[in-house]
Amino acid sequence: MPDWKRLSWGDRLAWAIGSGFGSGFFPIAPGTVGSAAAAAIYVAIMLLLPAGWGYLERLLLTLAMAGGGFAIGVWATGRMSTDDNPDPGAAVWDEFVGMWLSCAPAAIFDDSQWRLIADWPWLLVLLAFCAFRAFDIIKPWPCRRLELLPGGRGIMLDDVAAAIWAVALIQTLMQLALLVSLIIWFSSG
Repeated sequence: MPDWKRLSWGDRLAWAIGSGFGSGFFPIAPGTVGSAAAAAIYVAIMLLLPAGWGYLERLLLTLAMAGGGFAIGVWATGRMSTDDNPDPGAAVWDEFVGMWLSCAPAAIFDDSQWRLIADWPWLLVLLAFCAFRAFDIIKPWPCRRLELLPGGRGIMLDDVAAAIWAVALIQTLMQLALLVSLIIWFSSG
């Protein structure tokens, strides 16, 4: 936790954003808490959207949240980073961006196509949360390598890579679910 009295206003703002509005100060598993906070914000925003918004509008909003969040996050987490502590544990804004990017499959969810999970469309957000956290912890290629980049870029980019892995897994699972439902449909008729 920084000494708030000694920080400039810019550093205070960076710490407020970079810590995920304080979720990064949670004493146990701050990355998981930050990811859960990001998922809750994502679901709240999606539920508040006008009923007429289609998958394209939801997808563009999701990508805008992730893209804008990335730009802000490089700045904020870069200001949090020091030579002694290049990736502070409280810096969880990267989890926010990674989580929002991982939710892209939920944004394009169309309940008329995906009958298998149509009653629980936000199940994809839960799946995105689990997949993103797993890939962020495991850090498959190139996550670990990206993490070594200096400052905010390294802090942010490894989570973007983990989110891409999560999206790939979710899309694969959705295609398998569609294939299984088609097989069941064709075999029953």
